[in-house]
Amino acid sequence: MKKLINDVDDLLAESLAGFAAAHADIVRLGPERHFVARRERKPGKVALISGGGSGHEPLHVGFVGHGMLDAACPGQVFTSPTPDQMLAAAQAVDGGAGVLFIVKNYSGDMMNFQMAAEMLEQDNATVIVNDDVAVENSTYTTGRRGVAGTLVVEKVVGAAAERGESLAALKALGDAVNKATASMGVALTSCTVPAAGSPTFQIGDHEMELGVGIHGEPGRRRVKLGSADEIAAELTGAILNDLSLRPGAEVLLFVNGFGGTPLLEQYLMVHAAHQVLAGAGVKVVRHLTGSYVTSLEMAGCSITVSALAPEQFALWDAPVHTAALRWGM
Repeated sequence: MKKLINDVDDLLAESLAGFAAAHADIVRLGPERHFVARRERKPGKVALISGGGSGHEPLHVGFVGHGMLDAACPGQVFTSPTPDQMLAAAQAVDGGAGVLFIVKNYSGDMMNFQMAAEMLEQDNATVIVNDDVAVENSTYTTGRRGVAGTLVVEKVVGAAAERGESLAALKALGDAVNKATASMGVALTSCTVPAAGSPTFQIGDHEMELGVGIHGEPGRRRVKLGSADEIAAELTGAILNDLSLRPGAEVLLFVNGFGGTPLLEQYLMVHAAHQVLAGAGVKVVRHLTGSYVTSLEMAGCSITVSALAPEQFALWDAPVHTAALRWGM
């Protein structure tokens, strides 16, 4: 294992210290590094909190700031944060209008966020993200997994929260955006969790894992490595089937790298996905391309399509200023 690391046990703490130093104008670290919070709080708005295992950066800490999250709780690599972290974050950023948790559908995240919600005295609600069309059940989940579509939910709901929408309205909006969003990924290599010291799974030089999860968990099937066009057809076709989009539909296309995929290849996948969508009569009106929801150094990508309503596109376009996502300010 070759990684830029001192001690495995100190990896997350040292990384968070560096993150907070690099983005001190946007975020601050909570006590004992239990959470990352917006440096400038906005009283009277619903507080948005998310989190999950580290190793997916910039998800979630990179999306803390104006127009997105008020706090994010990082767990150890691929490990859910604890209810105490979530409770401390909620109490620290509560603006008096309630707390909305945005949770990926993984068993550990679901259980711990639910415990935190039950302990929290403030009004709160939860949006569960389950955009992965690859599998209905896995070792990690009951039902579909929450993957790259989490970013879309956090951005749209974050913009609405910034405008002062109520807790009930934000919950309904988050559920609607999640329902309109579908994703699927492919892995070309495994990743190596530092504490394990060896690849999470073995895959041949001429193989790919279709429908892989963001922890490296298996997807639909392992097959012979195909061309970019073939991969895009498989991923985008499954998404189109899930969303049942009609010709003329307008969508956001998000091509996400898993950590080890160069932008050269990611933009090639944008082109390939465009061709599939155009063939179905679907019009791409917004784009996001980059490594935003990663799996350490895994090579591969995911494709996400969001069939947003016009007012939701306006919320996507609204100003955002975080460490990883920023425009309009």
